[in-house]
Amino acid sequence: MKMKSILWLGLLTILLPCSANGSSTHGTVKSLQHIVQLYAESGWFMGSVLVAQHGKVLLSKGYGYADLEWQIPNSPTTRINIASMTKQFTAASILLLEDRGKLKTDDPVKKYLPDAPAAWEKITIYNLLTHTSGISDDAARYEPGPPDRLIFADKPLDFQPGEKWAYTNLGYIVLGYLLQTVSGQSYADFVQENIFKPLGMHDSGLTSNVAIIPHRASGYWPGANGPENAQRPDPRIGFSAGSIYSSTEDLFRWEEGLFSGKLLKPASLQKMITPFKSDYACGLHVNRANGRLVIEHDGNNIGFNSDMAYYPEEKLAVIVLGNLNNAATGKMTAALADVVHGEAVTVSPPKEIALSPGVLSRYVGTYQFPNYTLEVSLEGGHLMAQAGAKFALFAESETRFFSKVWDLQFDFSRNEKGELMFVTQHQGGEDTQGQRK
Repeated sequence: MKMKSILWLGLLTILLPCSANGSSTHGTVKSLQHIVQLYAESGWFMGSVLVAQHGKVLLSKGYGYADLEWQIPNSPTTRINIASMTKQFTAASILLLEDRGKLKTDDPVKKYLPDAPAAWEKITIYNLLTHTSGISDDAARYEPGPPDRLIFADKPLDFQPGEKWAYTNLGYIVLGYLLQTVSGQSYADFVQENIFKPLGMHDSGLTSNVAIIPHRASGYWPGANGPENAQRPDPRIGFSAGSIYSSTEDLFRWEEGLFSGKLLKPASLQKMITPFKSDYACGLHVNRANGRLVIEHDGNNIGFNSDMAYYPEEKLAVIVLGNLNNAATGKMTAALADVVHGEAVTVSPPKEIALSPGVLSRYVGTYQFPNYTLEVSLEGGHLMAQAGAKFALFAESETRFFSKVWDLQFDFSRNEKGELMFVTQHQGGEDTQGQRK
């Protein structure tokens, strides 16, 4: 199941048309604050937000708590795991090596990693950068060290390199391992010395469960009765695909440095932001939203969500980092950008209602969908769903439920005999029906 972006339901709606030009700047800032505050007060967001245009910061503020148990508030310098937003730093690092003549992105991966399977013969570094290699996430296994190892599995490719696009974390883990081989440095040292330090990103580094990282946010999960401490899997497993932590202020320095040409040569920067397939370039999605060019990537690790968008034509940066797992960050980023662009914005956070255990018990059972089975149970007076991951369902009405973690809504319905037999899943504009076993 694809579980990304926010559920956009609810009854509370505000309309915020405004412009960032001239005397309306103050109104824009108030509208930006209103949107984020609405999510924060409704329990959908904790983290930090920064919005800036033409180098001028319009909003930079922390919301909720970096540590709920100690009641330590989030701030613009809180260090939050950015998950898959790490990939753009890995891509930039590879392009830096190309700028320095250490490699070419058209080179085969096996030139630097000769132990890779024969099936990888035609895979180039560029294929890994653009998710067009054809490898799947089980084609190799990364074992963090020291020393770290990349153990290959001799499996056929899902498709020939360059033919299709398929997002895979493994491709970016391979890039990180390749970077270490070529540079002779650890991935952490390379990004620190070649990206973070030159750009003044003092609140950025690689996440560790062992190291003491000042001002680090804890990650939380929306449980049935409120936020819960998220599990802390070994972050080294994400490596160069998802292990960087940063702050909104540091990421603004990154956006300013990258797009002003401080880091890469012009040709390399152009390569990084030129989409190859499925609007994906090198570590970045590049497309047009409402007619405007936007360069964006999001991230999702247990306990954390992130989203960062840059509009180069308007020099607008929107950065949202969250330490409460849900899909609000992407919709918040889009809404905040629309406000700055002077567009009318409708904000409707989901609204939960209470149902009795007797009503909830009607939905307990097993529902068969075309590609998976959904198990619905009643635990502690709350409806829980399991399809791989286990998550709470919250009622919007007596028959409609939603997830606070993923963009998922479920409508339960009856057959012609009045029996509760069907559930329709709504996700990303697509509807899929399951039937009770």
